[in-house]
Amino acid sequence: MLRLGEKQQLEIVKKVDFGVYLAEEGMGQEERVLLPAKQVPEGSRVGDILEVFLYRDSQDRLIATTRQPALVLGQTAELTVVQTGRIGAFLDWGLEKDLLLPFKEQKKKVNTGDKVLVSLYIDKSKRLCATMNVYPNLRTDSPYQKDDRVRGRVYEISGNFGAFVAVDNQYSGLIPKKELYGRVELGEDVEARVVKVHEDGKLELSIREKAYIQMEKDAQELLSLLEQKGGRLPFNDKSSPEIIRQNTGMSKNEFKRAVGNLLKAGKIEIAENAILMI
Repeated sequence: MLRLGEKQQLEIVKKVDFGVYLAEEGMGQEERVLLPAKQVPEGSRVGDILEVFLYRDSQDRLIATTRQPALVLGQTAELTVVQTGRIGAFLDWGLEKDLLLPFKEQKKKVNTGDKVLVSLYIDKSKRLCATMNVYPNLRTDSPYQKDDRVRGRVYEISGNFGAFVAVDNQYSGLIPKKELYGRVELGEDVEARVVKVHEDGKLELSIREKAYIQMEKDAQELLSLLEQKGGRLPFNDKSSPEIIRQNTGMSKNEFKRAVGNLLKAGKIEIAENAILMI
């Protein structure tokens, strides 16, 4: 069976002026596909086996190529947007015909020059297209362990769960909602720490350091914020968690630990509804 979107080992069953026809080994010419002449390796003969990738050309005809696409079914890859049009964006994936990323498969609007993380799927018209919904094709066999540092692309943000991350653009990870601090945006790359490797292999991540390291970091960030604001912040450790997070990106407990650190160091003092730099 000829499989669209996959690499296959196929046999040359017929040579013609404009290329060779390929079919599954031992299947004769019942189901065959053309490999254009410019793609045929020099010296190829009937009976030879070639590894090819199957896709559809500009006229929607099934065709083979010996070129290596950047992406096959079941994988994820970062591709560059080469142009946008009325039906979506077109991505460079190493083949003559660019890959369509339909508007309905875009998690956010993309522009020419953007690098987007995508997977392949076959649409209702039996054509290969790209999708930014990469979750089904992310792997769960990463080499990472607890406390390892990783880098990945945020491919979805959920109000219920947090930020979903494709670690190394291929492994499934999640920054839980409780671990989201500051601005984490769809499509951006983040550096994180592995908090846990679940039984199913998925990675739980945090963009925060371990508590004792983070406390020092938060204290320095709070001091820098005070300097930016002229040495006074119009809230203190008794203010609401919402005000604290809105102004500092910290939870109330983290803010209180940072304040305590700076108080102990004699760098700030607490006033009514304010913090002052000494």
